[in-house]
Amino acid sequence: MTLDDLRVFVAVCGADSLSAVARDLGRTQSAVSQHVRRLEKQTGAVLLERHARGVVPTEAGRILWAAAADGIAGLDGALRRLDDLVRGGAGSVRVTTGATTVRHFMAEAVVTFRRGHPRVSLEFQTENSSRSCFNALAADDLDLAWITIGAPVRGIEQRPVMHLPWVLAVRADDPLAARPRIELAELAAVHHIRLPENSASRAHLDAALAESGIRIASDTSVADWDTALLLAELGLGHAVVPALPGWQVPGTDGPLRLVPVPALPPLAVGWAVRRWTALSPPARVFADEVARSCRARAAVPGG
Repeated sequence: MTLDDLRVFVAVCGADSLSAVARDLGRTQSAVSQHVRRLEKQTGAVLLERHARGVVPTEAGRILWAAAADGIAGLDGALRRLDDLVRGGAGSVRVTTGATTVRHFMAEAVVTFRRGHPRVSLEFQTENSSRSCFNALAADDLDLAWITIGAPVRGIEQRPVMHLPWVLAVRADDPLAARPRIELAELAAVHHIRLPENSASRAHLDAALAESGIRIASDTSVADWDTALLLAELGLGHAVVPALPGWQVPGTDGPLRLVPVPALPPLAVGWAVRRWTALSPPARVFADEVARSCRARAAVPGG
């Protein structure tokens, strides 16, 4: 039984999938399965049950999962602190997040943190969904993940930082551009640009619309929120997106207008970690600085 075996096993339990973990780690599914089989051989217990749509831990698997997740989080935190001691206060903060998150949520905090901690390196690993971020936290030596806050995930602590209202992005010459707000029922008539496949933001939006009995037709989807805005600006459709810090709501002076959709429940975003108490001091400082700067910008209209 190796630490790598346990890391892979924790990731598989969190993802409910061998293939997803293999893809995230850049390994074959067979290699991931070997880690699990080695643990099963050494424990003498069946740890995973295979189903058509993936895997789930058995009772024995859940016991090992909980213990391994806690142990790995504590060990990684201790190793990080030891490294800081050896390097005389230097070290690194490793963050996993979406492709455009740093620009929208962290730019100011990165500058402030760098001034105060010039010897600490900041490393960013890009993932395409909150689920991928959770898997990366469980499988790699990462400190923080910036995610869309969702249902509880075993072995992961989530901490909301801000709640983003929803807006409809349309061209300035669109008939809807002059509206002060958009009602939910009106969304059924828009030419919708769908949010990223498998993203938590899309699931949040789809669930809110389904609960209200609203169905939106769409023949266009995107990989990130910025692309949705670009397509809306080009007149290729309407994008229902969260209003990010720094966006003018309602409207801008450019070719794009952002019209509030107040009936949609705000989207919570923030930090996920394996264990807050195991974070290194620099990682806690960076997380707090991002939260501070986000809240400060949200408090200023158009900030």
